[in-house]
Amino acid sequence: MTAMAESGLFDLGRAPMSLLQYTSAIGDAVRRSPVLQSAWIVAELSDVRVNGGHCYMELIEKSQNGQTVAKLRATIWQSRFQYVRQKFYASTGRDIMTGLKVMLNGSAAHHPVYGLSFTVNDIDPSYTLGDMERIRREILMKLHQEGVAGINKSRTMPAAPQRIAVISAAGAAGFGDFMNHLTSNQEGFVFYPVLIPAVMQGDRTSLSVREALAYVERTKDFWDCVAIVRGGGATTDLNGFDDYELARSVATFPLPVVVGIGHERDRTVLDEIAHTRLKTPTAVAAFFVDSLRRAYDSAGMLVDYVTRYAGDRISGEMRRLANCEALIPTLAEARISSARALLEREITRIPVLVSSKISQAGGKLEMMMQMLRSLAPRNCLRSSERINEIAARVALAADTVMKREAAKIESLVVMVGVLSHENTHRWG
Repeated sequence: MTAMAESGLFDLGRAPMSLLQYTSAIGDAVRRSPVLQSAWIVAELSDVRVNGGHCYMELIEKSQNGQTVAKLRATIWQSRFQYVRQKFYASTGRDIMTGLKVMLNGSAAHHPVYGLSFTVNDIDPSYTLGDMERIRREILMKLHQEGVAGINKSRTMPAAPQRIAVISAAGAAGFGDFMNHLTSNQEGFVFYPVLIPAVMQGDRTSLSVREALAYVERTKDFWDCVAIVRGGGATTDLNGFDDYELARSVATFPLPVVVGIGHERDRTVLDEIAHTRLKTPTAVAAFFVDSLRRAYDSAGMLVDYVTRYAGDRISGEMRRLANCEALIPTLAEARISSARALLEREITRIPVLVSSKISQAGGKLEMMMQMLRSLAPRNCLRSSERINEIAARVALAADTVMKREAAKIESLVVMVGVLSHENTHRWG
C-alpha cells in the first residue's frame, strides 16, 4: 500500500467522494467544457419517439461496414421541438424520424442517474438521409439490379399455412408472444411451428439467420412457409437485418417468408423484400390464424353450397320422378293406342302388298319362261354341232391309234419269226 501511495496511484491526502459527488463532478466538468456546449455534431437518428411533447432519440455513428461505433442519448425538449420539427420539415418535406442522418446543434449534459446525454437546440436540414437509410437503399438497388428483389413476394402462400419454420431467439419475449397468440387462438386451429434458433441482434445476426434459412431450405418439403420474428427494442439492435447477404437469401428463398421484426415504426431491408411484412411477432401469429380462419370459412361455405346444391338437385329429381310416375299410365295408353292404330294400318296394307308382290313375281317368271323357250332351240343346235364335232374327232383319234397298234403287232410278228426255234436251230 505504501509503495502504491508513493507511486501516486492513491492520494491518501484526498477524502473519498460518494458516487453522487463523483457523477455531479462529471456533470460540472461537462457543462464547463466549451467543446461540449453549443456544438454541432453529425449523427444518425435511431429509435426516434415523441412522448409528452418531447422528442427522444439515440444518436449513432456507424463504420463503413455498418457496425455501430458510437451511441448517445439525445432529447429535444418540448420548448424547442416544434421549432426544430417545423424547420426540418419545411426544408426536407420529412419528419424527424429514425434512419435520417442529421447535423444537430446542442450541448452535452450528464445526469447522476441517467448518465450522459445530448440536448438538441437546433438542426441543419442539409443532412437528411443517414447511413442506415443509404445502406438500405443501396442493398435494395443492388437486389433490383440483379432481378431478385421481387422473387419471394411472388411465391404462393398456401391457403392454410400450418407447418411453420420459426426463426427466432429461443426464450425471447417476441417468440413467446408469437407462440402464445398462435397456440391459444379462440377457434382452436392447430399449427405445427418449429423453432429454428438464431441470434436476432448484434454482429452475428446475419450469419446466424442465414444458417437457419439454409437448414429450412434443406428440409423445405416439411414446411409451408418461414416466419422470422423478433420483439421490439432499440432500433440500432436491428442493424444486423440490413445486410446484403441476408437480404438476398430471403429474396431468393424457395418458400414464402413472413417477417415480424421490431415495432411498426422500424423497417429493415427484409421488410421490403419478404413475402409479407408485419409489424410485430404477435401480428405474424394473427396473420396465420386469420389465414386459417379464411380457409376454414371458405371450406364451410363450400360445404354449405354443396349441401344446398345437392338438396336442391335431389328435391328437383324427386319432383321430376313423381311427375314421370304420374305420366306413365297416360303415356303407356297413348303408346299402345298409337301402336294399335299402326298395326291396323299395316294389316290393311298386307293384302295389297302381297298381291303386288305376287304380280311382280308372276311377271318375272313369265319373262324367264319366254327366254328359255327362245334360247332352247338355239342351245340344242349348238350342242348337236358340238357333239358331231366331238364324234368326228373321237373316230379320227381311234383310227390313228388302231393303225399305230397294228404296226406294232406286225413288227412283233416279224421279230417272233426271226427268233423262232427253227431259225435259231438252223443257225446253230
